[in-house]
Amino acid sequence: MPDVTAPARPSLLNRLYAGVLKHAASPYAPLWLALLAFSEASFFPLPPETLLVPMILAQRHNAWRYAAICTVASVAGGVLGWVIGSMLLDYLAMPIVRFYHAEHTLISLQEKFRQWGVWIILFKGLTPIPYKFVTIASGMAHFALGPFMIASAVTRGVRFFLVAALLRKFGPPIESFIETRLPLIMGIFAVLLIGGVLALRYL
Repeated sequence: MPDVTAPARPSLLNRLYAGVLKHAASPYAPLWLALLAFSEASFFPLPPETLLVPMILAQRHNAWRYAAICTVASVAGGVLGWVIGSMLLDYLAMPIVRFYHAEHTLISLQEKFRQWGVWIILFKGLTPIPYKFVTIASGMAHFALGPFMIASAVTRGVRFFLVAALLRKFGPPIESFIETRLPLIMGIFAVLLIGGVLALRYL
């Protein structure tokens, strides 16, 4: 008797992941990547890797281009964050900070800027801690805009180009690992995202 067992239906996570990969290969994906990297550096919660990773997996030959888009857009968004902290403190900066319950973090970052200067930007830009707080705090501390932009380009560039290099070289094994262990990957991502926000309280 022939086997009429129906094939297993992909899980919701797998269907969502497949949809993200499909849209990551669209002609408009670089624009969405730039918007995400720009907004994340000033007010939006999701990190650029949310879109950068599937875009590189979909088109590995464009890895360097996507990393460059992320870097440039993130630095530009960082300038907006700097302006928000420097010139729009009461109107925009504090509502963003209160949304994350990070008032203490902002005060702490301002003090660290006075002590360590550019090293704070270089270090915090590589961590899961939301970069928007570094950019806003740098503006509040009236940190010089030129050195701020240079440090932002270095730290964000290192982060995004490192991701691009790993995915470009080890793309198929990484993609296979993600597809077979998607719930685990999403759990780790959620922990990092939430952990980065919670870490704001202990800076």
